[in-house]
Order: sequence, then structure tokens, then C-alpha cells
Amino acid sequence: MLAFLYAEVSMICAIEEPAYPVSLSHILLQGVWDMVMSYIWSGMVLLSLLFALGSGQGARLTAAILEGAQGGVTLTISMAGAICLWSGVGQVMKQAGLTRYLAKLLSPVTGLIFPSTRKDGEAKEWISANICANLLGLGNAATPMGIAATKRLSRFSSPGVASHEMCRLIVMNTASIQLLPTNVAAVRGSLGCCNPFDILPAVWVTSLCSVAAGLLAAFWFERIVRDA
Repeated sequence: MLAFLYAEVSMICAIEEPAYPVSLSHILLQGVWDMVMSYIWSGMVLLSLLFALGSGQGARLTAAILEGAQGGVTLTISMAGAICLWSGVGQVMKQAGLTRYLAKLLSPVTGLIFPSTRKDGEAKEWISANICANLLGLGNAATPMGIAATKRLSRFSSPGVASHEMCRLIVMNTASIQLLPTNVAAVRGSLGCCNPFDILPAVWVTSLCSVAAGLLAAFWFERIVRDA
């Protein structure tokens, strides 16, 4: 799970090759980051081996390694299928003009939180689609749309540096307002819940509070960095 999370974060942060030359400091920082992560993974593996051998749990460690590898492959394949599906749906929405309609509908909100969308219509379309997917509780659909929006926003930032707007998008995508938590309701229904949507009032209040707190913190930190 940690490796999968690292891969997803790396995919979002290192989105695409910049259109202008990359500075030497950026290359050095990327090299340091890769080296640190290598030390972390190596240290985790070595500590696991040492503790397992020292406590006489070598057999259980071997079984856990095989089970974890199998679970990782299963998780990757299942999530890859969902992400491929919703990436295709996002492209269909774009070709059909639905994202453009959503962008016009949500332009007062997106223009206030993401000023760069006033200069990039495609970024506004992907952000609007991401917000709508989160409103319907479709987390797997929101992820590829959020990545596409982050790609567009990265054009307005320095290479290898996440802009304030990119950070706000990640905050909104993580602590999203959900009108219909379909994924959570599906899980509750599969576990035998008689009324999977009885959590709606609690979901509305908590998601609204989380988004408000996240955006306020993002704007506050942006102001601190600007004044520093």
C-alpha cells in the first residue's frame, strides 16, 4: 500500500516534462528525493527481516511477503480497471462537450479558487468534472480527472514545484463534498446494511466542514509563504 501511494503521489507531482529547460537545482532535488526513498524502502525491508529472524517468525514473514505481493497485484489490477474506465468516460464527456457545460456552470467557484482557469479553459473543464464526480461520490472517476486538471495547472508553476492552486486542488479532491457517497453506500450494502444511504446527513456535514477547513488552511499557508 505504501508503494502504491508513493507511485500515485509521484504520478501527480511529476506530471509531465516541462516545456522549458529544467534547472540544475531541480535535478539535484529529484535525485535526493529518489535516494531518500530508496533508503526508506531498504531500511523497512531490512528491519522486517531482522525482527522476523530474531523472533523466529521467518516462516510467517515468507507467507506475509507472498500474501502481500498477491494482494498488491490484485489491488493494482482492480484499481487500474476502474481508472481506465473512468478515464474513458472523461474523454467521452470532453468530446461530447459536457465538461465545457460543467465548466460554465461552476465557473464562479472555479474562477475564485483557481484563478489560472480564467486563462486555461481546459483546466476549468477538468476541475469542474472532478468536482462533479466527487459530488456523486465517484472517487475512481475523480482521480483521472484530477490528474488531468493538475497537468494543466502545472503549466503555470515552476518545474518540480507544486503551485498553490495545485495544492488547493489536491485538498479539494481529498476532502471532497459528497452529495451521494455511492462508493461508501456500495460497500455498506455489500456488508448487509439495510439502508446504505442513512449516513447522508452526516456525510454532508462532515464533507462540507472538511473542505472548508482544508481550503482555509491552504489559503492561510499561501498567505504566510507570500508574506515571508
